[in-house]
Amino acid sequence: MKKSKKLKDMSVYEASEFWDEHDFSEFDDVKEVEEIRFSLIKKKYIGVDPALYTKIRKKAKTLHTTEDSLINKWLSEKVGT
Repeated sequence: MKKSKKLKDMSVYEASEFWDEHDFSEFDDVKEVEEIRFSLIKKKYIGVDPALYTKIRKKAKTLHTTEDSLINKWLSEKVGT
């Protein structure tokens, strides 16, 4: 598998760590983007007990998803949306 394929599946945090350790010159198929557009989604951040978050992070990893996605899925199921 090409390295750049793997990049598409990274969270923002994983990508940040990755690019701290790598350089664009390592990849033949990565090109500089001159224009980028994106839309921000407003989010509300809440406090989660660190021990509980550790369990959530482990569960998310086993399910190959992000902690945010897993928490949002569970909360949506709980409130019936």
